[in-house]
Amino acid sequence: MINGMKKELFSLLKQDALVKEKVKLSSGKVSSYYIDVRRVSLTPHGLYLISHIIWRLIEKEDISAIGGPTLGADPIVSGACLFAYNHKKNLRGFIVRKNPKKHGRQKLIEGGELLPYEKVILVDDVATSGSSLIKTIEVLTKQKVRPIKAIVIVDRAEGAKENLAKLNCPLTSLFTKSDFFT
Repeated sequence: MINGMKKELFSLLKQDALVKEKVKLSSGKVSSYYIDVRRVSLTPHGLYLISHIIWRLIEKEDISAIGGPTLGADPIVSGACLFAYNHKKNLRGFIVRKNPKKHGRQKLIEGGELLPYEKVILVDDVATSGSSLIKTIEVLTKQKVRPIKAIVIVDRAEGAKENLAKLNCPLTSLFTKSDFFT
């Protein structure tokens, strides 16, 4: 079942998210392609597939929350929490901002309060070097929250897996660059 969903999701990503043109990445690097996962994760069908697959990957994990860096993680977190609720698991979501909010409570972490020593899973849409996830891990570590793994839709295979491994946070990806360019 999950393989069929992954195949369907890959088809959507290849059709709607893959852009073959020069694009400047958040790292500052220029790439000859871009995979804009939000073009899929912000559609009902795409979010359903992503959320279902993520849920199947985490449903047996001993975690209390799922979250990641804004903006790529936002729909994924919401969808995974909804699937958890539908399966009677209380899974809280959180989003980590790049900078603290300038008004209100001026929080860096939005969503459910995270307690020291909680185990969480991180998600994001795309990983290149892993810098967004690394910053998220740094924020969580200051709160004594323990990310046990990270899951991304696409790993561009440019160091994220290795960089996260150095922080004891293994990276799982649904797809890699080689899936799109074989």
